[in-house]
Amino acid sequence: MAAKPAAKAPAKKKPAPPPEPPPKQLTMEERAAKLEERLLKTDPAFLADYRMNLDMSWIYHDSAVEGAVFTFQELRSALDPNAPPPADSSLQPIIEDIRRRREALDYVRDYALKKRQPITVDLIKKLYLILHPEEGDIKTVRYRKDIPQHRLYFHEYAAPDKITHKVRQVVDWVNDPETRKTRSAVRLAGRAHYDLLRIFPFQADSGTVARLFLNLLLLRSGLPPAIVHSTERQRYYEALKGSSAAMTQIVTEAIENNLASVDKLLGGYENRVQFVIPR
Repeated sequence: MAAKPAAKAPAKKKPAPPPEPPPKQLTMEERAAKLEERLLKTDPAFLADYRMNLDMSWIYHDSAVEGAVFTFQELRSALDPNAPPPADSSLQPIIEDIRRRREALDYVRDYALKKRQPITVDLIKKLYLILHPEEGDIKTVRYRKDIPQHRLYFHEYAAPDKITHKVRQVVDWVNDPETRKTRSAVRLAGRAHYDLLRIFPFQADSGTVARLFLNLLLLRSGLPPAIVHSTERQRYYEALKGSSAAMTQIVTEAIENNLASVDKLLGGYENRVQFVIPR
């Protein structure tokens, strides 16, 4: 009787390939760089309109945090070179105020590009001088001499005789290599802003100067500006009475909101361009 052939061993199944690793999460700096690339591919009219609206929004919200609300017409009259001059001459001081704020934004953006330029006490004074040219020059700028009775800020301020030393401490801390090694750009900028505003160095516009300084540090690190929305006003004041970590959280959220807003705007633009029927 013939022997039965041996049964074949079942073929071994090939192991399933390992799952694809999830896409690497982009840093905020990388996301900002990609958005800037997309912005630069838009047409000049769209880009100019975007830049104009960004400045109007930035100035509006930053001023509203301080309790000063500009109207759309005031902002447009001050910032749009094609807008007619205001018919009411009493609006001229408001127009000049808005233009000084725009000048400060331009200065911050320009300085942020000059990576070799140092972060100094004079830089902080220069930001104040742009807003208050009547103060003269860097050498004549004076810190406040008393404790202001502010209706918005309720945290403790530095004593006037401590301001010079404390502002210097903030600048030295920002420039310390150990600070830059152990903190992200957002944490560094958020803490510097928190410390400077708790010093409250100037009689007027210390908050505006501190936020300009914050955004200069962010822009220099490749991040978009952190524009504190007017609806976050009370939370912002509470953070100043609290910890620098609470302020850094507000800064982080403001940057995230900026990135999301630009991404959405560009998505709408790119979809419109994609479906335009060529003539």
